[in-house]
Amino acid sequence: MKKTLLMLLAAAIVGVGVTPTDVEAAGKKKAVPAKKKAPRAAKQARVKSVLYTRAAPRGASLDDAHHLALQSSAVLVLDQATGAVLFEKNSGAVLPIASITKLMTAMVVLDAKPDLNETLSIGEDDVDILKGTRSRLKVGTHLAREEMLRLALMSSENRAASALSRHFPGGREAFVAAMNQKARSLGLVDTRFQDPTGLTAANVSSPRDLAKMVDAAHQYPLIREFSTTSEGEFSVAGRPQQFRNTNTLVKSPTWEIGLSKTGYISEAGKCLVMQAWLNNKPTIIVLLDSWGKMTRIGDANRIKRWVESASLTQRPSAG
Repeated sequence: MKKTLLMLLAAAIVGVGVTPTDVEAAGKKKAVPAKKKAPRAAKQARVKSVLYTRAAPRGASLDDAHHLALQSSAVLVLDQATGAVLFEKNSGAVLPIASITKLMTAMVVLDAKPDLNETLSIGEDDVDILKGTRSRLKVGTHLAREEMLRLALMSSENRAASALSRHFPGGREAFVAAMNQKARSLGLVDTRFQDPTGLTAANVSSPRDLAKMVDAAHQYPLIREFSTTSEGEFSVAGRPQQFRNTNTLVKSPTWEIGLSKTGYISEAGKCLVMQAWLNNKPTIIVLLDSWGKMTRIGDANRIKRWVESASLTQRPSAG
């Protein structure tokens, strides 16, 4: 009897989601298979968030969650449409978030409604002296603000993110203050920023906060587009250069990803946040402090298989 009740509860959770009639259309990405009817970008744009109207239900994990062995230290898997927690592991842990920071950087840039065609320059102040990371954007490089934003989100370009903050009204100090103000306005109680790149370990958050941050960033069409672009060619110092997305899953035919951001510094480990459609439902995945070159990708794939297999095993039989 107990097993039956648990299976019914799990089926109810998996069955909750948004349909193409629940949301407003927008976007320009490629169409999804015909059986889904709505274009992929339209689906991504039409998600209605409930994360700021009520607290996400606790303990709403799928029935076999104890079989999901993930290597990331802190995890949250959330139904974006209902706020239901599908899986969590140390979801309240406050940890460095590395380049996940750039989602907030992008929101602050776009909130200022700047001229995206304005040419920005890479200066000496954009060179990383904290970690000594390298960049193909040499000092003196000139790119449009939109190109800087695309590189920051797609390829996690630190100098691009730094330049965006430096060209903000009031400069970098005002920009970081705006990042923290935005975090407070979103109700992110565990989140603090000290720089726009994530190179400092002082930029911290929790999986619970990051789920809200991903949900908020997903409301920006350019962040959805730029963070999921698989690759692009940019003219740097008069020469074409190819840049690629730091998340290899964005070009996988088995994934339908609406937002993506990776992060890594030694203090944070490998990090990954995504908005993706699993079982035709919008899902937010937060993976922090993962070790090993491919562990965060492996964890994301394990979550996908787990959610999809749970749906198959709990689907009522016909007849």
